[in-house]
Amino acid sequence: MNALTRFPDPVAIPLPEPPPAEDPGSTGSTILFRNVSKEFQARDKDPAVTALDGVDLAVPGGSITGIIGRSGAGKSTLLRIINGLDRPTSGSVVVDGAEVGNLEPARLRDLRRSIGMIFQHFNLLSSRTVFDNIALPLELAGTPRAEIRSRVDELIELVGLGDKRGRYPVELSGGQKQRVGIARALATRPKVLLSDEATSALDPETTRAILALLKRINALTGVTIVLITHEMQVIKEICDRVAVIERGRIIEEGPVYEVFARPRAETTRNFVASVTGSALPRDLADRLNASPDGAGSAVIRIVFTGEHATAPVISRLSRSLDIDVNVLSGQVDEIGGRPFGNLIVTVPARRDVSAALQALATAHGLHTEILGYVP
Repeated sequence: MNALTRFPDPVAIPLPEPPPAEDPGSTGSTILFRNVSKEFQARDKDPAVTALDGVDLAVPGGSITGIIGRSGAGKSTLLRIINGLDRPTSGSVVVDGAEVGNLEPARLRDLRRSIGMIFQHFNLLSSRTVFDNIALPLELAGTPRAEIRSRVDELIELVGLGDKRGRYPVELSGGQKQRVGIARALATRPKVLLSDEATSALDPETTRAILALLKRINALTGVTIVLITHEMQVIKEICDRVAVIERGRIIEEGPVYEVFARPRAETTRNFVASVTGSALPRDLADRLNASPDGAGSAVIRIVFTGEHATAPVISRLSRSLDIDVNVLSGQVDEIGGRPFGNLIVTVPARRDVSAALQALATAHGLHTEILGYVP
């Protein structure tokens, strides 16, 4: 995805007024990973494959927490350990005060009823209508028929499928199928909602609509959402917190705004650059040198946040150095409702810019960084 690519505005989805007080999920469950490792043994003589390696992570109750990483990083294993489909080799996972790995089968079944799951490829039954697909978890739980009808009716309205209740999956678009999947995941009134790449099979417009729906559900019910993805744009759109996983380890985590503003790990910086405008143009990156020797210009990244995001940064830098400042790329956006921006600029390398950059950072809350030098 291009660094300046934006998802189009979402398709309007009819959503109801907030649910009554007795509606589920007023308080989502907290999830705690404590030094969790998971190894898989393919064959007896083969070395074990480590999927998770000493993971420590806290998911606050009621939050939308994104887990981002490349394919094979351990995201899906982490999700499966939350609902007990996999058990850790070592360490512990605590969901709503219960240690998942130590639960007896009956208690584990009860816990799973409090954890909804949204799948990448929907996993709908082709022989069942929209209504019947949503009703399935309630039928399996032995819920009375009248209660099933009432619950499914309200969920169908919640996800905006009031005119599709009798349709079969083959008659639905991808976005409509995923809304059925979301409604089904909410059927048993869960305290946790797990999303396994729920939007990666959808087009950008539908993706934006589904993310808006999930965010609204979180606001209405307080359900804790754990969302795994390989797209930083998804994290930016919906999440409160983000954890970056690489080779089975959490290499960085925190509030989305803070991670976007000051990513520490190289993998995180690469993910963030794809959506914040902080990526260098390729031709410039190829010419970048670490040393100023023989260089004509210094390349500088300026990150500005909050109230400083719309400040006249370039004019101030130009006045401070008494030189012209050349803007190569930039973007101003919002993350979590707060302004956020990036600028990539060049200044003549013959000048010592360190003092001016420090002054800008001190006076205007900017994060500045000399990326290198070009001829």
